[in-house]
Amino acid sequence: MSQAAAPSDPVGPADPADPAALAGRGRPAAPAPPAAPVKVAVLGLGTVGGEVVRLLAESAGDLACRVGAPLELVGVAVKDPAARPRPAGLDRALLTDDAIGLAGRADVVVELIGGIEPARGAILAAFAAGASVVTANKALLAAHGPELYEAARRAGVDLYFEAAVAGAIPILRPLRESLAGDTVTRVLGIVNGTTNYVLDQMTSNGLDLAAAVRQAQKLGYAEADPSADVDGHDAAAKAAILASLAFHTRIPAAGVYRQGIGAVTAADVAAARATGHVIKLLAIVERRESRGVIARVHPALVPLAHPLAAVRGAFNAVYVEAEAAGELMFYGRGAGGLPTASAVVGDIVTVARHKVGGTLGPGESTYLSLPALPVAEALTRLQIRLVVRDEPGVLAAVAEVIAGHGVSIEAVRQTPGSHGAGLADLTVVTHQAAEGALQATVGALAGLDAVAQVAGAIRVEGE
Repeated sequence: MSQAAAPSDPVGPADPADPAALAGRGRPAAPAPPAAPVKVAVLGLGTVGGEVVRLLAESAGDLACRVGAPLELVGVAVKDPAARPRPAGLDRALLTDDAIGLAGRADVVVELIGGIEPARGAILAAFAAGASVVTANKALLAAHGPELYEAARRAGVDLYFEAAVAGAIPILRPLRESLAGDTVTRVLGIVNGTTNYVLDQMTSNGLDLAAAVRQAQKLGYAEADPSADVDGHDAAAKAAILASLAFHTRIPAAGVYRQGIGAVTAADVAAARATGHVIKLLAIVERRESRGVIARVHPALVPLAHPLAAVRGAFNAVYVEAEAAGELMFYGRGAGGLPTASAVVGDIVTVARHKVGGTLGPGESTYLSLPALPVAEALTRLQIRLVVRDEPGVLAAVAEVIAGHGVSIEAVRQTPGSHGAGLADLTVVTHQAAEGALQATVGALAGLDAVAQVAGAIRVEGE
């Protein structure tokens, strides 16, 4: 009897060029060739830059596994390479004062110089050399974002900037990627840790504004010149970035209404407490259907029941409202060298992965091209504090002026005044109305004979 032929291999013969196909057939798979290092250049060695360099060194092994290739620090640009001190363990041979030249010999350039120039020139040089860029420079992005996006697109490289808004809090990537399938309608948040600390000190410890700012400076939360924070410039730049990402349109910093906290008084803080609110400097960006986008930064009364009211100290929080996802909140440390460096290194890992894999992350999305609408069209509520004559007919006169501007009253509270005999404190809270109508109302009340003083007028948000 003849012997039966052996059955054929059901999966076919192994491909000798495919190591995986040979595995399990008695022939070990050949190891993959080591990936070439991804060259990283850091421009700026301040508080954040020093922490980035330290994290790259201390976590080198883990980062290499996450990227799929080693990250090689090829240089650090500083103003004066001979200056001391420098981060422990940093090879001083890596230091250079030629930021432009260094940007041209890396795969990933990390811009932490700050300001407009020379940061802008260095980033453009990096793009021209084919390098992706990671930056934390909100002022530059708010002023020149479209130019930088376009340069990155032409060069076929990435531009990532998670650390530019709210420090360690991951908010930009969720807006740009995680919520790409949803429609964001509104974003409001505390995006400046310095002003949040100042207002928290005024609320919790009874400090006046000047004393709270000095305390923030002592702790390193505020600069020697705190105007960028106190006057709202920092928050306005971040609001422009948030609006641009959330609403797929270009919103420049000039399109953001800005009012800082310089006029907030202890009396404002006490009045907020009396009505169950806390004062926060909010960045608010909202889409008015297909008409446009309103972006604004100003102090606001936030009810104690709202999640943002519980954000204390130098912490940040961003509250997102979307049609499908509903309400989302992102909370954490919004400033500081190490938290910000965490966000920077996260971006480095992402763009380095793209370099290794030959891919790109999302670029600028501006397909909606919505205009920036004036703040007068914003819908908000107002708490108006008046010092009025304590006599019959005053409330009726006040109500008539408010109604005459198309604004309705939600609540009225009158208390004996501390301003002398014959005067009383009157607090009026309006229903939601257009900002323009509300401000016209305040102006008209200031001219009313029965009103001795408009003691304060602060918007109410989050109710």
